[in-house]
Amino acid sequence: MPNRLPHLGLLLTTLVLCTACGSAHTAYRPDPLSLAPLETPPQDDKRMYLDLIGQMQRQGAYFASLAHVDAYRQRYGDSPALRLLQADGLRETQQVDAARSLYTSLANGPQGAAAWHGLGLIAARAGDAAQAETSLARAVQLQPLNTDYLGDLGFARLRAGHLAQAREPLAKAAELAPGNVKANANLAVWALLRNDTAMADRIMRSAALPPAARDEVQRLAQQLRQPPAAVPVAATAARPPRADARLAPSMLERFGGADPAHESTP
Repeated sequence: MPNRLPHLGLLLTTLVLCTACGSAHTAYRPDPLSLAPLETPPQDDKRMYLDLIGQMQRQGAYFASLAHVDAYRQRYGDSPALRLLQADGLRETQQVDAARSLYTSLANGPQGAAAWHGLGLIAARAGDAAQAETSLARAVQLQPLNTDYLGDLGFARLRAGHLAQAREPLAKAAELAPGNVKANANLAVWALLRNDTAMADRIMRSAALPPAARDEVQRLAQQLRQPPAAVPVAATAARPPRADARLAPSMLERFGGADPAHESTP
């Protein structure tokens, strides 16, 4: 009798419903109906399984995602997309050396931009500003329209005290995604660090930033006014709804509410 996965379409639907309940630590349980035989072609099933793993990671279930990476590899074999998901999971579960090794192996292939981005995040969390700049700039070079990469590069430059160099990537991100709260919040922080409160206010009003986001902009700008060596890495908290305080090197993650335009970004 063939060993078959649960119907991944139903499993993915169940996952989305579960995550709407709140905590990032919500258990991921397949609906009993998902035990029905597969009705989708194998190729579609593989794609849906990768999407499921990515969805788990977006909701903060990185350990669970790593278990599914192993299960996927046993069933379907390896692929660059799977190794990238594994590297992201390793990075977010503090298995940094293994994550760095995987990213490096992917840096010259089809997942190169995301791999360089991952290397940049690792360097930023380690306080290595020079390597963070180099890796994130390479990611932007490979994907110049990716507003997440642009924002991370700009914010890394802000943390290093390089306000002039931060302007271009932050402005590009805000103009490419004018309705993106996080991109506009980054740009407002840049304006505040230049002591241009009028510009910062215009940016926040134009983007209709909610009060909580405005408060975060003000708080983070104040924190970043410290000398670069004194700014704690914890200045950038993990994206809601994760309940822990793991670190993220970009303020792009501070405001939650994933931008639908970038929901598919790895």
